[in-house]
Amino acid sequence: MTATKTSTVTAEPGLPFVDVVRTFDASAERVYRAHTDAEIFAQWIGPRKYATSIDHFDARTGGSYRFSQSDTEGNQYAFHGSFHELTSPTRMVQTFEFEGAPGHVSLDTAVLEDLPDGRCRLTVHSTFQAVEDRDAMLQAGMTDGMNEGYERLDELLAHDGA
Repeated sequence: MTATKTSTVTAEPGLPFVDVVRTFDASAERVYRAHTDAEIFAQWIGPRKYATSIDHFDARTGGSYRFSQSDTEGNQYAFHGSFHELTSPTRMVQTFEFEGAPGHVSLDTAVLEDLPDGRCRLTVHSTFQAVEDRDAMLQAGMTDGMNEGYERLDELLAHDGA
């Protein structure tokens, strides 16, 4: 297992954006695949306490996705969105919506950059419709869930699972 890393998360006051930067011990190609291959994606997205089921995952420009997560008590949380641009292995643009808060959609632009040492940097810019929407996502635990998911992805990448 690799050492625990965290993402750098920036949310400037008064602006409806969240910026995330994270480095992975893998190439951009492998990290891109982990985001766009439904089988791999389901293994790492979100906190460990949730099991993820993919309802559909058409990872192509113009495609869409829907997945749900459930806990041991039977609670279920669903998410969906559209892939606006997928350019392998450097760029992903998609919407993200939690079905428990319909109408609060973010547009996420992710850029992957290979680094000289064999690692890559993921930079995500999430645009929310309002500052209040952004703040609600942050208060709901977005950062913790994202970091735990990325830790799971680190583990998959370390064991050639992605």
